[in-house]
Amino acid sequence: MEPLELEFSVGCSAERAFELWASETSLWWPRSHSVSGAAGLMVIFEPRPGGRIYERTPDGVEHDWGEVLVWEPPHRLAYLWHLRFDRRDATEVEINFSDEDGATTVSIVHRGWERLGALGPDRRERNRRGWAGVIGHYQRACAEPAGPSPPSPGEPLPRRR
Repeated sequence: MEPLELEFSVGCSAERAFELWASETSLWWPRSHSVSGAAGLMVIFEPRPGGRIYERTPDGVEHDWGEVLVWEPPHRLAYLWHLRFDRRDATEVEINFSDEDGATTVSIVHRGWERLGALGPDRRERNRRGWAGVIGHYQRACAEPAGPSPPSPGEPLPRRR
């Protein structure tokens, strides 16, 4: 089965684009595309091959989303992806970030649908629609000026006054 291939431009450097995707995901990832849907959830990529990708709710509940395969900032990131599914049903996402005249071209290849057997075509189509929604959120985040970094996993969230 053919992989999903997506390519689009964002209005920031490759360094910033990688950082937003892999370290500041919580700033732009839609809650509707999470397990819990909880307000204030954090999306965490452990920055190394073998690192977990997961969401953490404000009350500390964690839900696994995937596992990092390749961590090569600021140009390449790959991971197993099983959001809402068992790890044995993981597909693979590879993302490349290329600087292009003051912007960044982001290329996503989402493959491995054949591992899912008869469920593959339906899951591929659902993910195609899902990526279409997620990418707009990401593009808007890339267009905004960088603010302070979110807290690291395990670091308390700042208190609002």
